[in-house]
Amino acid sequence: MAAQGQAAAGSASESGGSPAASAAAAAAAAFPATSLYVGDLHESVQDAQLFDVFSQVGGVVSVRVCRDINSRKSLGYAYVNYNNTSDAARALELLNFTPINGKPIRIMYSNRDPSSRKSGAGNIFIKNLDKSIDNKALYDTFCAFGNILSCKIATDPSGESRGYGFVQFEMDESAQSAIDKLNGMLINDKKVYVGPFVRKQDRENVSNNIKFSNVYVKNLSDTVTDDELKEMFGKYGTITSAVVMRDSDGNSRCFGFVNFENADAAAQAVQELNGKIFNDKELYVGRAQKKSEREMELKEKFEKNIQEVAEKFQNTNLYLKNLDDNIDDEKLREIFAEYGNITSCKVMRDSYGVSRGSGFVSFKSAEDANRALTEMNGKMVGSKPLYVALAQRKDDRKAKLQAQFSQMRPVAMAPSVGPRMPMFPPSVPGVGQQLFYGQPPPAFINPQAWWSNAELYDAYGSAGTATATSCW
Repeated sequence: MAAQGQAAAGSASESGGSPAASAAAAAAAAFPATSLYVGDLHESVQDAQLFDVFSQVGGVVSVRVCRDINSRKSLGYAYVNYNNTSDAARALELLNFTPINGKPIRIMYSNRDPSSRKSGAGNIFIKNLDKSIDNKALYDTFCAFGNILSCKIATDPSGESRGYGFVQFEMDESAQSAIDKLNGMLINDKKVYVGPFVRKQDRENVSNNIKFSNVYVKNLSDTVTDDELKEMFGKYGTITSAVVMRDSDGNSRCFGFVNFENADAAAQAVQELNGKIFNDKELYVGRAQKKSEREMELKEKFEKNIQEVAEKFQNTNLYLKNLDDNIDDEKLREIFAEYGNITSCKVMRDSYGVSRGSGFVSFKSAEDANRALTEMNGKMVGSKPLYVALAQRKDDRKAKLQAQFSQMRPVAMAPSVGPRMPMFPPSVPGVGQQLFYGQPPPAFINPQAWWSNAELYDAYGSAGTATATSCW
């Protein structure tokens, strides 16, 4: 991927050396850390597999692929801890975008400060990208302008590029330089837009003032024709087209589009016709959106509803685990009924209907929930001591997990255990290619020799926490 112009190339050559190497060195200075975030993982990647890849660079203290605590499915990211900052910087330089199980990984320093991640400082937005451009190509183009903290192409569920991405620089000056030099340039024969990243709430404010001329209409009667649709909207201004969408048999799909000559007429039509009754049906009339915009809007509405429900039941919803296999919803309700008014009660089960040993009980009041928690936590129910805790929202669970992970202490290595493989000198050509996972490795010491499961359990704490995601 190359911009049509000398701006990027000139900046890289002036700095001297590999842009990736200088970026990694600068990142190490900005974040004197030994913990790396590894994203975009294939769902089949295991801890030992990551250990083998990253230990080729230096002494790895720990590797954890984060997983859902119930299903044990990978969440698509992991954390790798090194003994020292130089090894972490070297791994970032050499292993970033390395394919593992056919999918390139994305590495960045682990940043535990959510305010810095969400502030938008040094963050730019790039759109109209060629679909062939991946994370590495985007990184290689923009690293000439300064140290990159994160770089990502937005993809759909199938992994195909959506044609836009984000790059976050360490410095605002670097971001501005990239905008000045690359906005409007041709990249892979496509003219790209490069501009400042706009936060979600700011985008919403802007979207309310967007000018549009194409109107989407749904919940139409199946008898409405194109002419009737045009007549209905015609009084608001000149219409260039009006169409009712139909299936392959010619039957109405009960929605359509009306395109006006000017935006003011379209806005007036939306304001006056949305919610109106036509042929005994309440119409929805709004701005016509791209598919990606609709998907994003639906996702945001869903997340907002989830958050509202979570806030509504905050401190009233209890998470339970270590349930006997024979306990069902009705039995669970009987056990907790004495503590107050129960609004819902559920034992979690797998796809075969077998109990997962966990569940939820929601009370009408926080006082009842707290009393149940106090009296039932640790109590023998059947043949097992019950674990009871307040259920947590997904964001709160993630924050807690990250805080726990950042406080982990390195596991001591046995003195007799040497490095897993000789260190490659930085000057050796092609070292990056040698590090791709899947090539025949040297005679490594078995990873299990470094520590036992019991030692890991002691080092990283009990797995008995009321969370739905796990890094162990």
